[in-house]
Amino acid sequence: MKNILKDSSRFKSVISPSKWLTKKRITNLLIHATLIGFLAFWIFPVLFTILMATHTHSDAYAFPPIFIPGDQLLVNIVRAWVRIDLGRLLFNSTLVSLSVAVGKIIFSLLAAFAFTHFEFRGRKLLFPLCMITQMLPLPVRVFPLYRMMANVGWLNTYYALIVPYLASTTGIILFRQFYLTIPDELPDAARIDGASPLQYFFRILIPLSKTNIAALFVIEFIYMWNQYLWPLVVTTQREMMVSQIGLRMLYTTERAAAEWNVVMGGTFLIMLPPLIILILLRKQFAHGVAMQSAK
Repeated sequence: MKNILKDSSRFKSVISPSKWLTKKRITNLLIHATLIGFLAFWIFPVLFTILMATHTHSDAYAFPPIFIPGDQLLVNIVRAWVRIDLGRLLFNSTLVSLSVAVGKIIFSLLAAFAFTHFEFRGRKLLFPLCMITQMLPLPVRVFPLYRMMANVGWLNTYYALIVPYLASTTGIILFRQFYLTIPDELPDAARIDGASPLQYFFRILIPLSKTNIAALFVIEFIYMWNQYLWPLVVTTQREMMVSQIGLRMLYTTERAAAEWNVVMGGTFLIMLPPLIILILLRKQFAHGVAMQSAK
């Protein structure tokens, strides 16, 4: 009996709550330390960009680098703004990004609604064809799209910057997968109450899709804001260029050394709009991504 009691006491000591909590705390500390390390790795370039934008031209080339903020941020922003007419470029980027994000959401909602709530000939073939377009990256499509824009006379216009991006397989998949989770009783109940398909779509499906709409808006806005290749191909007039091309124009200078303080001042201004969008819609974006991951 004594031996059994000794063995049981040893077993309890091995899995005692204090030791288990200690191991759990160590594990949590390691996980948090790893996450903080990754966060520091990703956020350091952004902080260094802002830091360099506050210095003069000579301080930007100092070695070792100066990690103390300067007082030239507004001066560098004004120089970048005036040098490349940054206000016009930011307006173009904002207009194109908003138009593409809103247009993709509208077309994706309608396409996903058609794929999930209507029976029509060729439905099972059309959706795989849409998926195939996802396999074609932009560089593969640049030449035929450019010829198409040139033939219709859309070069150096907003149409060329917006229209080729309005179709979104990503958005269709996002909303289609969400609509497939909706019980069949819901559209049946709406039909019994006398609602037409469009009334059901606008009054029920769209309110239920608000979180996914916000997530797709953030993704598409940031994606279009960072576009460089296609705007570079279809625009040759400065008043039609976007902010990403403006960064290259800031880097190209007649001086022997690039004015990195001015470049970083322009970069700081250009990265503000997508950052503001992400901050304002961060909860909806995280929730929408989490919902799709759970499905």
